[in-house]
Amino acid sequence: MPSLKEFRNRIVSVKSTRKITAAMKMVAASKLRRAQHQAVANQPYAVRMANVLGRLVAAVGINETSPVLIAGTGKADTHLLLVITSDRGLCGGFNAFIVRAARLKVRELLDEGKDVKILCVGRKGRDMLKRDYADKIVHTFEGWGRKRLTFADAVEVSEYITDMIQRQQFDVCTVLYNRFKSVMTQLPTTQQLIPFAVHASEEVKTGADTGALYEFEPSEKEILETLLPLNLSVQIFRALLDSAAGEQAARMTAMDNATRNAGEMINKLTLNYNRARQAHITKELIEIISGAEAV
Repeated sequence: MPSLKEFRNRIVSVKSTRKITAAMKMVAASKLRRAQHQAVANQPYAVRMANVLGRLVAAVGINETSPVLIAGTGKADTHLLLVITSDRGLCGGFNAFIVRAARLKVRELLDEGKDVKILCVGRKGRDMLKRDYADKIVHTFEGWGRKRLTFADAVEVSEYITDMIQRQQFDVCTVLYNRFKSVMTQLPTTQQLIPFAVHASEEVKTGADTGALYEFEPSEKEILETLLPLNLSVQIFRALLDSAAGEQAARMTAMDNATRNAGEMINKLTLNYNRARQAHITKELIEIISGAEAV
């Protein structure tokens, strides 16, 4: 059995750890409020942007002269996976879930005979994926977890992806990220960015826009040339904000569990310490009594 000193040192150590985890929980909760507000505020704009662009593309149609962001390269041989994770750990299974989804996607594409390239946002995703797919990682954006995300960050990623597609370095681009649903739930999500996936808007689904005619000013091509890069940045920004909010929620939950577990461990160690102390006192009393009787 450990000595009384070892028990006391362990209790002091766990109490120090509990203070750290409790402080990290409070910091994560504070950051979560801001990140959640950003994510919720941006979501309607991103959804509406996709719907408007979907109606525009449906009206114009896709042909060989369509922009590459709509039509792609005409092939599906090389896939670019944009994997969004965090720069730091201590957030439970937040990074592991999305990396697992990325690995499954990579294996699925490789089994189909496709070439795969990986673009990472976040140091943790890069570190975990490079163990198996180091040769497929083309670039990593990191250090954004230490600051507040801005639209300029999304533009930087979208410009990098646009440059790659203009150079015909890939055919299909897909983003994988944790979609923020609630404080307790972050859903691994896969969304195709290039070619632009046309989804019917709510108006089209309900029949309100069926057969509607559109007049475009300026031309359809000019509108698409402006909206497509903007939509790419908006969708990436939405994924970044969702991932940031999910990271803080996962960290807050993980630190809350760690603080609770530390408290339980302190109670258990205190109980064991008291038992050991009682046994030690009893042993000393027996030795004193035995010595007195011997005299």
